[in-house]
Amino acid sequence: MSKRKLTQNQQRRIQSNNIKNLKRHQRKNKKDIDWQDDMLGNSQNGTVVTRYSAHADVETENGEIFRCNMRRSLSSLVVGDKVIWRKGNEQLQGISGVIEGIYPRENEITRPDYYDGLKPIAANIDRIIIVSAVIPSLSLNIIDRYLVICETSNIPAVIVVNKGDLLNELQRKEVEQQLKIYEDIGYQTLIISAETKENMDKLEVLLSSGTSIFVGQSGVGKSSLINMLLPEVNAVTNIVSENSGLGQHTTTSSTLYHLPQGGNLIDSPGIREFGLWHLELEQITKGYREFQYFLGACKFRDCKHLNDPGCVICEAVKMGKIHKTRFENYHRLVASLAENKAQRHFSTS
Repeated sequence: MSKRKLTQNQQRRIQSNNIKNLKRHQRKNKKDIDWQDDMLGNSQNGTVVTRYSAHADVETENGEIFRCNMRRSLSSLVVGDKVIWRKGNEQLQGISGVIEGIYPRENEITRPDYYDGLKPIAANIDRIIIVSAVIPSLSLNIIDRYLVICETSNIPAVIVVNKGDLLNELQRKEVEQQLKIYEDIGYQTLIISAETKENMDKLEVLLSSGTSIFVGQSGVGKSSLINMLLPEVNAVTNIVSENSGLGQHTTTSSTLYHLPQGGNLIDSPGIREFGLWHLELEQITKGYREFQYFLGACKFRDCKHLNDPGCVICEAVKMGKIHKTRFENYHRLVASLAENKAQRHFSTS
């Protein structure tokens, strides 16, 4: 007799219960350090350089790093946060101090989580490096998802295609044509190879100022790039699964690294699917930067930019002012947004 396959919602509920039970077990078997005021030194500034589930590593202004607990009053804490913390008079259970406050963020990247709502990933970022790869395939739809996040967060984006050494001449021309779609609307693009070091010098120059963050699906080579940029880090690498074509997660905590040539780089856990269901339709539409010039000029205020009469977006596509691929990807995102919201409503009702 065959076993009945669990639905996706059933799998999520089981996973959620498992996570809750694990957290309950951890709380039961772990005593939190109760930092009293007389156990701590003076307040000082620092930057969160690594975020773990229960702790964070804070770097001082002179470059020292201390592992800290967080006050329960802090709602969220991510890599890149500027914080106020106090060092303990002695180390307790491997913890050196406590974070007491977070300075206002200049910006932040967030992603939706089915169980915890909207979760920040990193803060105070100068540019987002969207890392893609030609294996298993270059997905413009996924690139567009990341670009919507960049636009809504108001953070400049750079599109980097890794594993360029795997392209033959014909494939390279095809990828270059795909990237030209983004270059024509103002995005910087770069084909690189961590294997042959193609254009790695250009990437290093790009990263040499401010704080950058790598985002992208698992298996695109983010950890390999970290190894090349920072050999001493020895980030764990993994090979794309030959069976599924999907990469395995190789980074379990977000970490900020200082680059030798200057600048900082945040490596974030791999994300196979960057959900956008927390965004409203208007935000996704504005997330396509080439649409912005035409918005508000359609005949009807509730124009869906599909088959509506008097739609200036559709007219711009016909005239070649908006690329057809981007237009089609936009409607894929809109359709997936509606589908995901419907599924969430059904699973919580």
